[in-house]
Amino acid sequence: MRAPARFLLNTPEIELWPGGLLHARSNHDARTLARAHHVLRRKRDGRYLAAVLPEGLQPLLPRWSREPGVDAALDALDALSAARGHIPLAATALPLGRLCGHLQALGVDPGYADATGLPLVAEPSVLALAGCDRFGRPLWLSTGAARAWQRMRQAASREGVAMDAISGYRSHDYQLGIFKRKRARGIALAQILEVNAAPGYSEHHDGNAIDIGSPGQAPAEEAFEASPAFAWLRADAAHWGFRLSYPRDNPHGIIYEPWHWYYTGEPV
Repeated sequence: MRAPARFLLNTPEIELWPGGLLHARSNHDARTLARAHHVLRRKRDGRYLAAVLPEGLQPLLPRWSREPGVDAALDALDALSAARGHIPLAATALPLGRLCGHLQALGVDPGYADATGLPLVAEPSVLALAGCDRFGRPLWLSTGAARAWQRMRQAASREGVAMDAISGYRSHDYQLGIFKRKRARGIALAQILEVNAAPGYSEHHDGNAIDIGSPGQAPAEEAFEASPAFAWLRADAAHWGFRLSYPRDNPHGIIYEPWHWYYTGEPV
């Protein structure tokens, strides 16, 4: 049974990627991934744990079955099998319990949410493939955002305006990795928080946020404000259910991000 290759199943610690989308890291992995229905991928570092082949599970990492979160991932596979490969479009929110320890370890103030006005954002259990981003990576978004982004981009193209995706969904672990790498370079936590929302508080976590750019222009730069794509978005994005999240002098204390747009599901 091969499930439709346009959905990612998400669990707190492991993602289940449809076959054909992940790059192999060895010749052995390449042969396995080429035949895989799904691949279990560890979220904290991106390591491949096991592949679901027609004849059963193939380990890709020693002692993979002892990994935290494997039971939840296998339950998701069982549910998929029971549904005969049908993946429901309605996603459920994943639990937020693991975040507390991460935030405490980073030194994020417990009053961060009140100070910034940013809500805690849960990851969804299902994400949809919305094509690829500028760098050729699979672009995962919520089902509604994926559909709206593709239609909005096509509408802009018909008017002669080109735009591409820089990034979409990011897991809590991905956001945590950004902070750890910057802290390792000696960047102060307060300085990081001016540019990046704390893990758990980024709009990218629920798959509804997308960073948009213009082909040939540097990504995630304020200069995007002067592009035809930004002018088009200011005029028309609301018709497709997208809003600019972080304008100048926004109340969250986040720098101006003309490239960051959020799908509200409420087209004007």
